[in-house]
Amino acid sequence: MTTDALPPPELATDPGAGVEAAVARTLDLAVTWLGWDGTPRVSDGGDRIYTPHKVIRRQADHLLDHLAEVEAVLAGVPTQPDRWHASLVTTHADFARFTEVDLEEARERLTRLARTFRLRLLAAGEAEWDRPREGWTLREVAEHLSSSWYAEQVGDMRRPR
Repeated sequence: MTTDALPPPELATDPGAGVEAAVARTLDLAVTWLGWDGTPRVSDGGDRIYTPHKVIRRQADHLLDHLAEVEAVLAGVPTQPDRWHASLVTTHADFARFTEVDLEEARERLTRLARTFRLRLLAAGEAEWDRPREGWTLREVAEHLSSSWYAEQVGDMRRPR
């Protein structure tokens, strides 16, 4: 199936489209990270730092976490407890130089995860998207993932901050 075969990216009729759009925005920004000088970006509160690799890792983890949540909800079983350290932790690997190969790998990983999420929602069907549940509806999960927040923390490295 090609992307062209999917419904138009209107969130009312395809809530997963926003997830793919957020990943596309992340990857657009990631192109500007190839010349990263190794200086992390500090959050507004000063309690978290962000690097290109950390953004890609967190975006993938975030997609995977919520994909697992959606699968558990649809299967009628409890979701796995969230034990991620999330963006509080910055690993040594997060400080590695961000190369074209890293960008290519990120593109493959993130676009596949976002597409899998979108296709899962489409397969679940419209009747499931807004069904009341304990916690968020499937549409609310998709809306939550329809942001490139992590990537925006690093931003466009062609522009000074």
